Amino acid sequence: MGGILLKVPNAFLRLTSIAIAVIFLFFLAQPAFAAPKKGFEAIQINAPKSGFTIEPGSTQKVSIGFQNIGTTTWKNTGSAYVSAYTQGPKYRASIFRADNWIDYTQAALLKESSVAVGKVGTIELSLKAPITEGEYKETFQLAAENKAWIPGGEFTLTIKVAKAASASSVSKVSSSTDGTASPVSSAGLSAMLLVRSSKQITAQAGEEIRYKIGVKNTGSVVWKSREIRPLDIAMASSETQNASWVSDTKVAVKTDGEIKPGALDLIEFTFNAPQIKGTHIVKYQFAVDDKVVPDFSIDIPVEVTTGSPEALEAPVVIDPDAVASTNIISEPTIRVGVLIVDEETDWTVEISCNTDWELRGGNTALLGEMTSGQMVRAFYKNQRYYFNRGTGIEQTNDYLRFIPKTSEGVCTVQNFDRRKTRKAGYADNQFRDVLELRYNSAKERTWLINELPIDEYLYGLAETSNTSHQEYKKALVTVARTYAVYHWERATKHASEYFHVNSTADDQVYNGYEYETRNPRIREAVEETGGVTVNYQNATAITPYFSRSDGRTRDWNEVWGGTIAWLKSVPAPCDLRKGRKLWGHGVGMSATEALCMAEEDGKNWKEILSYFYQDIDLIKRWN
Repeated sequence: MGGILLKVPNAFLRLTSIAIAVIFLFFLAQPAFAAPKKGFEAIQINAPKSGFTIEPGSTQKVSIGFQNIGTTTWKNTGSAYVSAYTQGPKYRASIFRADNWIDYTQAALLKESSVAVGKVGTIELSLKAPITEGEYKETFQLAAENKAWIPGGEFTLTIKVAKAASASSVSKVSSSTDGTASPVSSAGLSAMLLVRSSKQITAQAGEEIRYKIGVKNTGSVVWKSREIRPLDIAMASSETQNASWVSDTKVAVKTDGEIKPGALDLIEFTFNAPQIKGTHIVKYQFAVDDKVVPDFSIDIPVEVTTGSPEALEAPVVIDPDAVASTNIISEPTIRVGVLIVDEETDWTVEISCNTDWELRGGNTALLGEMTSGQMVRAFYKNQRYYFNRGTGIEQTNDYLRFIPKTSEGVCTVQNFDRRKTRKAGYADNQFRDVLELRYNSAKERTWLINELPIDEYLYGLAETSNTSHQEYKKALVTVARTYAVYHWERATKHASEYFHVNSTADDQVYNGYEYETRNPRIREAVEETGGVTVNYQNATAITPYFSRSDGRTRDWNEVWGGTIAWLKSVPAPCDLRKGRKLWGHGVGMSATEALCMAEEDGKNWKEILSYFYQDIDLIKRWN
């Protein structure tokens, strides 16, 4: 991280630099520790040159020096030995893991056998570069085993992975504004993008992406209100808009505090990956006090690895006889990824149920008999699952399942509250039936998965509200049911993370039991259309839907290529009459047009579906 040379006493400069570093790391990654813990504290003395280069697939050794400024001697053996773990998030399986790492998350021991207070110790770290070229940031933290994360012991390495002849081209991956101040405008506005949570994103079509940037005020005026805005409104509306956005034209607004010239502002926002497979550049503007900062943009490269065409081509993986539209089947059980267990819940879940319940391992082993309201705290770390049911911390190699003993059981994630972490109006932290805590190596993260019958899943669907027209709700829950069945049949979209669909706009927004209780007419619509799906020629149809059109829906071919017989462009006269703009991919059912058909034209749910999806059959699949 660069600095500014000031003519001030050395002692003051040293203390100021330390304070700035601690504050900066606090916001950039995991919480930095500001005070000694159990006698351990460090200050970084030296590190590799920022932006050093490693060739793809090769291994390089780097050394980082730390002075022991605590009150306890450091050791590299014994009960509180000092080593470096991955951070940002903690216990992260790093893609730079070398063969000599202790395990996937523990990178290196303290090199010296003993480092007395006041002396300098060394972490000698081997890094094996991935094959994919680019610029990476890898964060680590010193720890005294089973004692404490060592304050001052967090460090971030900026690593360029590039062949020797092409290393200079690596920076092309990121925005041209990174590290370069925009010209100062007549209004005194200028900005520099210094920090981003990732240089390049790899995601599935429509996947929700949480992103953080650090913007430096390089102008001459104080910033008060700060906004992230779409640079291309049309693309934002049709491709990347997330439910968290303030409006179509405002991604995020931040008004806390003032950012003086020279200061850094850290802003977090959420967007959805584009729907089409391939490489995209998602662009955003930055506005201060309702004025756009000129000649400054936030360009985010997003590689979309899957899209609707791939979902269409995915084969049915369950018994074909069980899914034929002419057969009545047992109601499927859907697995929904409802929460990534990360810093939002401090990497743990605290779960209780409203009825007696069981804690079981993934191998069905009974780990505990719980009573109604009894809470279990659980987390994943270092290839093991840990849980505390009130008798101390226990561990198992198997993922954990939280299972109510009655069919009406509802479990609460006590340390997850959308009001506190997502500025929502409700906690929405309760879910019917089974919850499962499971780590996956595919994306190196832990999910809380909700397992329940498909129609019970639809009860908590947050794609509409209690007040919308009932015929519209019936149409919506039918296509939502079809979407769920389609992915249940194939089990491929999120197979590497062990669930069928997630709970965001990447699939369908699902808020669980509390949303269901606030919107009981959604449940009525589910029950009135019970088990019905959209089918085409004796197979479950793929039924995309979106928020609103600009006067017509799109042919499948216009967006994703190829031909789908039941997905042709149709007029949307109500959307046209009301001057609406496209919001979504445009294929299938326009929600606003469907609502208008119910409210103004008196169409029923079957007529609405047959309009947007041509020559389809509506088949009752289960009772």
